[in-house]
Amino acid sequence: MSNYILYGFTIILLAVSFFKDKNKTKTALMKAWKSFENILPQFLVVLLLVGLMLAVLNPQLISKIIGSDSGWFGVALSGVVGAITLIPGFVAFPLAAMLLKGGAGYMQIGAFVSSLMMVGIVTLPVEIKYFGRKLSIMRNALAFIFSFIVALVIGLAVG
Repeated sequence: MSNYILYGFTIILLAVSFFKDKNKTKTALMKAWKSFENILPQFLVVLLLVGLMLAVLNPQLISKIIGSDSGWFGVALSGVVGAITLIPGFVAFPLAAMLLKGGAGYMQIGAFVSSLMMVGIVTLPVEIKYFGRKLSIMRNALAFIFSFIVALVIGLAVG
């Protein structure tokens, strides 16, 4: 029900904006559409991969690999996968929710999401180009270590 309220409120504000300044509203809508077109291919690929992964991996397997009982091995595995993977944030959080429902542990998902958002193995060459080798490697290493601290804090808070 709250989604309908948010959509209704958005439509009302869009109408107010349109009546206040039609050109700015049209320009904003065109920019939003272009952004959507730019994000859509990445989003569809990630959704396809997540769908395939959840179809292949049953909840028992997810629970065994990165469940609460997997311990620090599951946390480390999740952290490494998160560091290597390049997924936008708006996909990472729904994916984390799906994995939690599938049997993943909170510490493991904390390590996955925090390393996913903070560590960039795939983007490391670009980062080295702009910030230099030493700073880029140090930043990524510290972010990777911090993702385990995040996992530990989540484990203490939730577990």
